[in-house]
Amino acid sequence: MAAIPTFALPPSFLGTTNRDPKARFAVAGVPFDLGTTNRPGSRLAPNAIRAASRMLVDGENPGNWRDPSAMSVADMGDFAIALGDIPASLALIEEQASAYRHLVTLGGDHTITLPLLRALTRRLGGPVGLVHFDAHVDTWPDNFGQVLAHGSVLWHVLEEGLVDPRRMVQIGIRSPVQREVHDWAPARGVTVITAEEVHLSSPAAIAERVRSIVGTESTYLSFDIDALDPAFAPGTGTPEVGGLATWQAMGILKRLGGLKWVGMDVVEVAPPTTMPN
Repeated sequence: MAAIPTFALPPSFLGTTNRDPKARFAVAGVPFDLGTTNRPGSRLAPNAIRAASRMLVDGENPGNWRDPSAMSVADMGDFAIALGDIPASLALIEEQASAYRHLVTLGGDHTITLPLLRALTRRLGGPVGLVHFDAHVDTWPDNFGQVLAHGSVLWHVLEEGLVDPRRMVQIGIRSPVQREVHDWAPARGVTVITAEEVHLSSPAAIAERVRSIVGTESTYLSFDIDALDPAFAPGTGTPEVGGLATWQAMGILKRLGGLKWVGMDVVEVAPPTTMPN
């Protein structure tokens, strides 16, 4: 347990004071929501997630009896962006992400996954597997005429060969979508597990299926908070009914330990949407 009350810990991820870029896990915020097509606000997510994370160091995790505060985690602050300029912002994010061997980012809208994967695959020398939690497929070739946006991020990722589609799985999909967009990624080898399939199955079965898809090679995790039902995560820009419960998402993730994780992002948290008008 923390020696001081959790609310009084430093305003960093897990309350850490570590700023060493060579830490096992580097955490960085990406205050970017220029690619949002519905409710804005995810630019404010990094600090909101940091504030909530301090509750996690109020004891050991009963799932594995590990102390989160004892992990080698450094909070490197927030990445710089180019205000009002999507391409320039993505270039800046890619450049800054290149400095870390294992990066965990707190977004920001889902557009940020594109430069993060560009940086990662350049460092690793090839494509990675992808475990993608989301309500949306994010493979629209454009969003209302905007070719760089949160709904087109995985179209670009696959077109650029940043991810091996045969080692990519999407979990929690349920939003309205044009049939041609829905079928585009599966035609390239991507596995889609809908929210309904998760509900009718079990976390253990879903995790085992994920393991069989991504295998033992390098794999990236992208967790869009709208994979969760709005009853559990109302603070997001594009909520969709029928989503995963927190216990389902946690149950799947805890059974994916031991995979060769090489980075992750948490995106689309929009804290202002939970506030009264």
